[in-house]
Amino acid sequence: MENSVATPNLLIVSEIELSYKTRVKAIDRPKITSSVEAYNITMQLWNANTIEFFEESKILLLNNSNKVLGVYTISSGGISGTLVDLRLIFAAALKANATGIILIHNHPSGQLIASEADKAITRKVKEAGSILEITLLDHLIITNESYFSFADEGVL
Repeated sequence: MENSVATPNLLIVSEIELSYKTRVKAIDRPKITSSVEAYNITMQLWNANTIEFFEESKILLLNNSNKVLGVYTISSGGISGTLVDLRLIFAAALKANATGIILIHNHPSGQLIASEADKAITRKVKEAGSILEITLLDHLIITNESYFSFADEGVL
């Protein structure tokens, strides 16, 4: 009895292509120099109809000059939480050629208190970013009225 082993066709593989296309000229990109500027930009991008309904996480992607390259929605969740996947964060950051990111999520309850889960994900994103040389510049918890900045509060 013969054992036959199929030889795989090594020429049949998926091609991966990376590209980043922007519709915004470099001169027109907003520059972030403070947490209040990050909050104001975020509030223009957030859906006002859902900010008090369910939790969502996004990142602002920044270049070396802290100019905004784009925004990426990481996840939408439930009333009291949403999943933050590091792989999605850094896939977006690498594709946009970002050197800095600002993590943002809303608290539908209106409370601007960082939970232990919020602190833990901040640490994880910061650690992963340091390996890739992508700096976590801030983590904002936002509501319609205000925000909490991890950087401003010395928690980052």
